[in-house]
Amino acid sequence: MASSHSSSPVPQGSSSDVFFKKEVDPSKHIQPVPSLPDVCPKEPTGDSHSLYVAPSLVTDQHRWTVYHSKVNLPAALNDPRLAKRESDFFTKTWGLDFVDTEVIPSFYLPQISKEHFTVYQQEISQREKIHERCKNICPPKDTFERTLLHTHDKSRTDLEQVPKIFMKPDFALDDSLTFNSVLPWSHFNTAGGKGNRDAASSKLLQEKLSHYLDIVEVNIAHQISLRSEAFFHAMTSQHELQDYLKKTSQAVKMLRDKIAQIDKVVCEGSLHILRLALTRNNCVKVYNKLKLMATVHQTQPTVQVLLSTSEFVGALDLIATTQEVLQQELQGIHSFRHLGSQLCELEKLIDKMMIAEFSTYSHSDLNRPLEDDCQVLEEERLVSLVFGLLKQRKLNFLEIYGEKMIITAKNIIKQCVINKVSRIEEIDPDVVVKLADQMRMLNFPQWFELLKDIFSKFTIFLQRVKATLNIIHSVVLSVLDKNQRTRELEEISQQKNAAKDNSLDTEVAYLIHEGMFISDAFSEGELTPVAVDTTSQRNASPNSEPCSSDSVSEPECTTDSSSSKEQTASSAIPGGVDILVSEDMRLTDSELGKLANNIQELLYSASDICHDRAVKFLMSRAKDGFLEKLNSMEFITLSRLMETFILDTEQICGRKSMSLLGALQSQANKFVNRFHEERKTKLSLLLDNERWKQADVPAEFQDLVDSISDGKIALPEKKSGATEERKPAEVLIVEGQQYAVVGTVLLLIRIILEYCQCVDNIPSVTTDMLTRLSDLLKYFNSRSCQLVLGAGALQVVGLKTITTKNLALSSRCLQLIVHYIPVIRAHFEARLPPKQYSMLRHFDHITKDYHDHIAEISAKLVAIMDSLFDKLLSKYEVKAPVPSACFRNICKQMTKMHEAIFDLLPEEQTQMLFLRINASYKLHLKKQLSHLNVINDGGPQNGLVTADVAFYTGNLQALKGLKDLDLNMAEIWEQKR
Repeated sequence: MASSHSSSPVPQGSSSDVFFKKEVDPSKHIQPVPSLPDVCPKEPTGDSHSLYVAPSLVTDQHRWTVYHSKVNLPAALNDPRLAKRESDFFTKTWGLDFVDTEVIPSFYLPQISKEHFTVYQQEISQREKIHERCKNICPPKDTFERTLLHTHDKSRTDLEQVPKIFMKPDFALDDSLTFNSVLPWSHFNTAGGKGNRDAASSKLLQEKLSHYLDIVEVNIAHQISLRSEAFFHAMTSQHELQDYLKKTSQAVKMLRDKIAQIDKVVCEGSLHILRLALTRNNCVKVYNKLKLMATVHQTQPTVQVLLSTSEFVGALDLIATTQEVLQQELQGIHSFRHLGSQLCELEKLIDKMMIAEFSTYSHSDLNRPLEDDCQVLEEERLVSLVFGLLKQRKLNFLEIYGEKMIITAKNIIKQCVINKVSRIEEIDPDVVVKLADQMRMLNFPQWFELLKDIFSKFTIFLQRVKATLNIIHSVVLSVLDKNQRTRELEEISQQKNAAKDNSLDTEVAYLIHEGMFISDAFSEGELTPVAVDTTSQRNASPNSEPCSSDSVSEPECTTDSSSSKEQTASSAIPGGVDILVSEDMRLTDSELGKLANNIQELLYSASDICHDRAVKFLMSRAKDGFLEKLNSMEFITLSRLMETFILDTEQICGRKSMSLLGALQSQANKFVNRFHEERKTKLSLLLDNERWKQADVPAEFQDLVDSISDGKIALPEKKSGATEERKPAEVLIVEGQQYAVVGTVLLLIRIILEYCQCVDNIPSVTTDMLTRLSDLLKYFNSRSCQLVLGAGALQVVGLKTITTKNLALSSRCLQLIVHYIPVIRAHFEARLPPKQYSMLRHFDHITKDYHDHIAEISAKLVAIMDSLFDKLLSKYEVKAPVPSACFRNICKQMTKMHEAIFDLLPEEQTQMLFLRINASYKLHLKKQLSHLNVINDGGPQNGLVTADVAFYTGNLQALKGLKDLDLNMAEIWEQKR
């Protein structure tokens, strides 16, 4: 060992040392045994104290000893004086494994460069200068050092004789080059007669190598001699070392005996108690584990029992709990290695069973008698099924319900038709085999009753579907509400934890400031809530039995609560059934929202299905043109029934279905076309047979007009008895005005009212009816113009001539229609949507056309008198007698005109007409007087003309209603130039 090493001494005997109390004298101390010096110290030293340091069992156990030397002792003590050397000197002493190996540099040591010593050199440079200065001043070293230096130089000189190849660190004879350099083959070649010389050279080579060996051994021996004192001292100290080791062994034995006694007296009993407690705790755990295994073992029979009673949710919860227990508390149990896969298969089987059960429930719910008052069939069963399907994420159960709805809708119509046809005796099922053909044999009242029955059954069907879907929707919303509340509770808990952490940090800072132990503060803070929770649990369940009689907590007690994690919350659905929302339904809010929307869409789909089936039923009846042959009242009744059904379904489902409404609109369009064509054909026939004579007005038409005056555009109900007593009137009284009309106009007014009433009965055809009514009014105007003004009645009816009375009567009829156009416009305007108000312009065009027609008739009456004046006054001569024959004829024609139109036209129109006729008369008279050169000069001719004009004026003013007419006859004379 190196001289610089130091070891701590062995424990000394004293009064307090229990181990050496009897064997070591307290007054004596064990002498420290000197430690073994290093076999090969770096340099000799004369410090004797460093060689006598007591060894330490603690510090010296990993230090270098002589036994760690890489050079064996026989090689070091080889006698150099032996003249003969063994031939196998390379391997005999050093061994076969004597091979220098290269030491791999450590990865943990840094690469040292000159830069690392820069700071040190700067710090030591001043000291180095002082050292050099002192070195020159100090005397030379002692003789021993000089001798040692001289010996070292001599040894170095001797070693220089040894070739450098033997000093190389990588010297190895297994290298061919090295071997050939040390032992050339030329010295061992005995062929060719050179044996003696080669033997001599081999001997010389052997001696040379022996000489090298001697030099090396001498140097080694010299080095050993320098350290011989330490070596021989180590040999002499072996006995002391053995005595010291013996005493140490005895002390260790005594210590072990005392430790064994202390262990037996003090520790063994307590440790035995702890082992027993641990063993008991392990036994309790094993017992509880076995109980848990027994409970898990009963999972499959329990699931079978639950499935037999259709408790799918309970079975799924039990499976989920069991799987969680298997994964957490029974993981690795060999006997349960297949139970997990069996439970998975059982869960898949439950999925199929739930889908089949829901399909069966849907079929039984939708196909039960519609007379049953119960809205929802087995509500608890439905809720359980929906929860199970949601738990397993089987969200396609709504598709199954939709398919069942389609089948049920078909069956409802089929059953209604069968029930109706079976009660009709005229239908022989043997003759008419197909049910559709049997249905087509029903007349309108029978078919209408059948349709009404179908609509009522569909209404009940939709109410049941809505009630069932409301239950499903409530379950989905309850799950969604539970998810949201759970998320809110988690957020609140996180906020509380964050606040608790902040308060804890503040409390810790306060405790540090006050000088308390932080560990004590934490332990107090942790124990307080635990104690509170324990107290609350005991107070909440005072009658509950503990899991075990001992204080050791049993896993079984926590399995049902912590491991299953089935914290549930109760809520109520509209049907009054309490439902439990399991926490393990991990459906996202988006999925639940989408499912709720799908439920609402399914309700809309149910309405669409009913409407589609109703449309197919209508179309099957309309194949033979049955619906097109309905009269107005029948179609209106049918339309009202369909509109009522549409409104009922819209109220139930919340959305209007368009299929039945479209079919109704299509049939309404066909009805409007047929309705209009019938009325137009009827009007055409009436006009073609109209002789344009004033007709009597029956009392029912007067009542019809009176009802319009009251603001009601509707056909009045027929009054029995009262109508027969009343006689027809000559004129039609409308708001105090008398209208002389023809029979066609009376029927036209009735037709117009039928159009208006049809709009009230069928609002969907308002626009079509407006267009058709406009067309009808235009047709009446154009056709009457052709017959009267165009004289078409001469050929159609066979009239001899179109008289002024015909013209005046036609004008009055047009005026009556014009009077009712604003009323008709207001009626349609009240029923049209605002975006279609532009269609009311048709009435403005019709009014203008009628006014133009009336003006043309007035112009025609004036033109008739104008041609008469032109014919008569062209022959007028100013001569006696007075009045002249010309003026008598003129007055006669004027009287006839007045008699023809006065009873037909109002007085104001008559006066305006005669003013226009008088203007024409004055124009022609003035022209004739100008032609005759008769001037207003007071002469005889002037007097004759004045007398004739006075006769004309007197006769004209004598007519009824023309007394106050301002004729202004002075205009017949030309102004004097």
